[in-house]
Amino acid sequence: MTVELDPKAFTAQQIWNSPQLAVIVPTFNERDNVVSLFDLVSTALGDIPFEFIVVDDNSPDGTAAVVKDLARRHANVRCIHRIGRRGLSSAVIEGISASAAPYFAVIDADHQHDERILPQMLDKALAGDHVVVGTRYAGAGAVGEGLSKAREAGSRFATRLSGLVTGKALSDPMSGFFLMRRDVFDEIAPSLSSEGFKILLDIIVSAGRARARRGTELRLGEVPYTFRPRHAGESKMSSLVVVQFLGLVLSKLTGGLLPASFLLFGLVGGLGVFVHMGTLWATSALLGFNFFWAQLSATIVAMTFNFMLNNELTYANRKLRGWRYFTGLLTFYAVCSFGAIANVSVANWIYVIDHSLWIAGFAGVLMSVVFNYSVTKVFTWR
Repeated sequence: MTVELDPKAFTAQQIWNSPQLAVIVPTFNERDNVVSLFDLVSTALGDIPFEFIVVDDNSPDGTAAVVKDLARRHANVRCIHRIGRRGLSSAVIEGISASAAPYFAVIDADHQHDERILPQMLDKALAGDHVVVGTRYAGAGAVGEGLSKAREAGSRFATRLSGLVTGKALSDPMSGFFLMRRDVFDEIAPSLSSEGFKILLDIIVSAGRARARRGTELRLGEVPYTFRPRHAGESKMSSLVVVQFLGLVLSKLTGGLLPASFLLFGLVGGLGVFVHMGTLWATSALLGFNFFWAQLSATIVAMTFNFMLNNELTYANRKLRGWRYFTGLLTFYAVCSFGAIANVSVANWIYVIDHSLWIAGFAGVLMSVVFNYSVTKVFTWR
């Protein structure tokens, strides 16, 4: 049996040309934005051959279905529909890796980034810049009405903080709007973190260090634009995103030796200590529990607190829901119980050798954190 295709069904716009540029759009609940963004990008790029790759984290609002329908009408549109995994950085990495275009751009779906400067960004890359950033803080760039005063202040603070890590004179390293050469990305892809929401910082640090090792310099360019208000839907920015960004900064300051997720896991554990002690005091002093029951209650409350915060913060891209949330909580209880055993065992062994209470105690706590992080990553948030 042979299937014949009607040549009239294909318009000139649908005939495939090898793309010079891939436009990567990570999405979550952006169904009311993606089609109009494609139209805007098409107008901005004109005759430049491009492909439009939407990486959707299984949006409940049906974003993937909208993009797939768009792809049936435009040959240069693709949808990467991710099931069971989330996260902006990992979505961007996956979208870039799925394209063979020699240049790619990353742009948000919400219309806040000005797609009209994409040709200028591409021109600078063609002229030799490795990474070209759309900036809100240089030249004619401005935040416009796209950021509240509080978010603008936070963005500027994060920009200054980023400079400590990048060591580059870049006005807007927090930008999520950038264009770069594929060969530069391919050099550093294995070293990039899939965690968090600010991948540009990771790219600049990783690419800068890779080139410094070879005695060459990473060439950066900027094109100013005015940040626009969101077109539709709700912003994904939250205080948790800010904390995750700080975790990435600290991770890069250690040269990537300590993953951002480990640092966040440790931060949550530190907060859990305060929760534990507060619960111990409340159950003992206010409720009259004896020490055994007060300690047991405090341990359960602290572990529950740690699990809930890690689920929202450390492993936001693997967040457990529904039945998996409760089974994950049980495995977390079990792992932390074994972690306590590891804590006591290591601390006791070091104390016998060194007789230093503080060194032994710290080593035990560190062992517990490393053990809990390693095992829960495999069994709880796998």
